Amino acid sequence: MIINGVEIRDSFAEAFPMVGARLVITADTPEWALTAARVTTGFATSVIGCGCEAGIEREIPPSETPDGRPGIAILIFAMDFGSLKKVVPLRLGQCILTCPTTACYSGMDTGKRVPLAKTIRYFADGHQISKKIGDKRFWRMPVMEGEFVCDEDTGSVEGVGGGNFLILARSRPQALAAAEAAVKAMGTVGGNILPFPGGIVRSGSKVGSKYKGLFASTNDAYCPTLRGAVASALPPEVGSVMEIVIDGVSFNSVADATRIGIKAVCQIGAAGGIVAVDAGNYGGNLGPFHFKLREIMAREQVA
Repeated sequence: MIINGVEIRDSFAEAFPMVGARLVITADTPEWALTAARVTTGFATSVIGCGCEAGIEREIPPSETPDGRPGIAILIFAMDFGSLKKVVPLRLGQCILTCPTTACYSGMDTGKRVPLAKTIRYFADGHQISKKIGDKRFWRMPVMEGEFVCDEDTGSVEGVGGGNFLILARSRPQALAAAEAAVKAMGTVGGNILPFPGGIVRSGSKVGSKYKGLFASTNDAYCPTLRGAVASALPPEVGSVMEIVIDGVSFNSVADATRIGIKAVCQIGAAGGIVAVDAGNYGGNLGPFHFKLREIMAREQVA
């Protein structure tokens, strides 16, 4: 398949199950809501080293937030529910409770319950007060700046982690420009996060290593400087590769984000130095979710 001079390789992205929760952070200003969201989702690029994967899903206007203030929705994913129950309150307590003017609300009503204030309310040392509105319980915790308001818990979802695609370009500036365009376009698709810095990975990995104890190592088949030294997946004209990794609340949300992202890359096209789009997989042994690039983009062309 060729789109605007870009080869869509006959490959698939291999993804795996994750569980996730959405938090809605509000603050007096958009800047403080964004600060809390960025800190809370920091050091959360990969479960391999961070214990979770997290990112900003979208900005929320005051008209849509529980307290009428500017908001940010974030998603946090872990490999199992037990891990999610640990990591969410930890990040809430360290990064949202501590941030000026913030409040934190549940962003999911269904699924297994993940504790929010249910866990961190004890920081108020007995001065915490709860109020039940409808079927939801909120906690008010006195802090030096004023008061922190937080839902008791939030729902969760069985989602998908590790969706991805690779951008093969003639040069690093061209690969980065295409990746940036993809990230911007994918930001319009709800239910997903791109957990790596700026949504882009320059150091994609393969499973395993020559060194005992390492679970992952550099994806040498896609490293241009190793062409000739390893079994390369890159044609001679490719000088740089960037990866986009996607975690989402469902298979369809990840597929939609993949389609929108690749479409943005192809709009830059061969004239912009893009040679091909590929995907990371491990022969179907890593996870049960397979995102076949040509099938996804065929739906785009039909639409």
